[in-house]
Amino acid sequence: MTPQPDPEVGAAVKAADRAHVFHSWSAQELLDPLAVAGAQGSYFWDYDGRRYLDFTSGLVYTNIGHQHPKVVAAIQEQAAHLTTFAPAFAIEARSEAARLIAERTPGDLDRIFFTNGGADAVEHAVRMARLHTGRPKVLSAYRSYHGGTQQAVNITGDPRRWASDSATAGVVRFWAPFLYRSRFYAETEEQECARALEHLETTIAFEGPSTVAAIILETIPGTAGIMVPPAGYLAGVREICDKYGIVFILDEVMAGFGRTGEWFAADLFDVTPDLMTFAKGVNSGYVPLGGVAVSGAIAETFGKRPYPGGLTYSGHPLACAAAVATINVMAEEGIVENAARLGAEVVGPALRELAERHPSVGEVRGVGMFWAVELVKNRETREPLVPYNAAGAANAPMAAFGAAAKAGGIWPFMNMNRTHVVPPCNVSEAELKEGLAALDAALAVADEYTQ
Repeated sequence: MTPQPDPEVGAAVKAADRAHVFHSWSAQELLDPLAVAGAQGSYFWDYDGRRYLDFTSGLVYTNIGHQHPKVVAAIQEQAAHLTTFAPAFAIEARSEAARLIAERTPGDLDRIFFTNGGADAVEHAVRMARLHTGRPKVLSAYRSYHGGTQQAVNITGDPRRWASDSATAGVVRFWAPFLYRSRFYAETEEQECARALEHLETTIAFEGPSTVAAIILETIPGTAGIMVPPAGYLAGVREICDKYGIVFILDEVMAGFGRTGEWFAADLFDVTPDLMTFAKGVNSGYVPLGGVAVSGAIAETFGKRPYPGGLTYSGHPLACAAAVATINVMAEEGIVENAARLGAEVVGPALRELAERHPSVGEVRGVGMFWAVELVKNRETREPLVPYNAAGAANAPMAAFGAAAKAGGIWPFMNMNRTHVVPPCNVSEAELKEGLAALDAALAVADEYTQ
C-alpha cells in the first residue's frame, strides 16, 4: 500500500508549496505542511514512508475513504465521455446524481440545486429563503460553522467569523443547546432543550418575527464540537418556524451522507427542513460538489419567477459522476450501516472507557463516525485545556497532544479544546481499534497538563 520512500521528491514538493501556495486559515510564514505522497482507504503516507491513519477523513469528507476504485473509474469514464458542460443543459450524470440524492433526502426535498461546495450551498440557501419570504434576517447559532465565503462566514458562530464580521450581514445569533457547557443553567437534557427553545422563540419575538427569513442550524454541529441536539429540539425549531412563517435550513455539509450512521443526520431526529445544504460526503470529496435540497413550496416560488443565482460549474459532470458512483458504492457496500454499527459498538464504548481513565477528558459525545472528545484542564470545574481560541504558547497543551497523536500514527482533527474521531465511514473495526489505541497514548500527554 505504501510506496518506497523518496525524500528528495518530498522536499521538492514542499519547497514549491512554500514558495507559491497561499494556504487557507493560516499565517503563511508559520506553516509547516506535510508533503503527502499518496493515500488508500483509511490511510495516507508521506515521502519518508510514514503512514498515518486518517482520523480526519480529509476535512470530514472522505466518507468512503481514499481512492475507492469504483469512484475513480467513474470519474475516468465520465472524462472520456463528456468532461464538462454548461449547467443550463440536461446531462445524464447531473440528472442521475440529483435523482439519487432526492431519493435519500427527507420529506419533499426533491429539487436539487448544485453548487461547488458547502459554503456556496449555504449562500444560496439563504438567498432562496430571503427571496421566498421577502424578509432580511437570518438566525444562526453560536458554536457553529457554515463556510468561508462572505455570507457563510458571517452566519458562522465561532472565531473564524471575527476578522470578516461586517455587522451588516443581517445575521442574529442565539445559543443552541449544549448541556456540558449550558448557557441556560440546565441540569438535564430535557431542561436544556426546553430552555433553548424558549430562548430561541424569545429572540425571534424581540427581533420581530416578520423580519426573520430563516433559521439555519447544523443538524449536528461539526467543527464547533459535534454537539448532538437533545431529543425534541430540532422538532421544536421546526414548530417555531412553522408558527412564524420562517424557513428552516439544516446544514448537512459535514453530517450528511453516512457520517452519522444515517444518510442524513435529520433522519435521526425525524425532522424535515425547508432547505438542506450538503457537500463533502456526497462524493467523498473526490471532485468539488455541493448543493441545496429544495422543498416543493420554495421550488414553487421560482416556478415562473427566475431564481437570480447560479454558478458556472453547477452540477459539473465529473463531480456528479463521482456522486453517482459514491452513493451507489455506499448502498452496495453497506457503508452507512457500517458507520452506525461501529459507532455504537466500538467508538462509543471505547471513548467512554478512555474518559474514565484520562483526567484530560471532560466529555465524549457523538454518533456513527462523528465523535468529539472534549479536553479539559480540570474535570470538576470543566475548565478547558486551553483558553478559547488559543494560539501560540497558550495552545501548547493541544499542540503537544496533536504531536503525540501523529507520532502514534494517527492524523487528528483538532479544534480548540476538542479532538474529533471522524475516520472514513467504511473504516474497518481493526483500523478503528488501532486508531483508538493511538488516541489513548496521546491522551496521556494531555493528562500532563491537567490539575
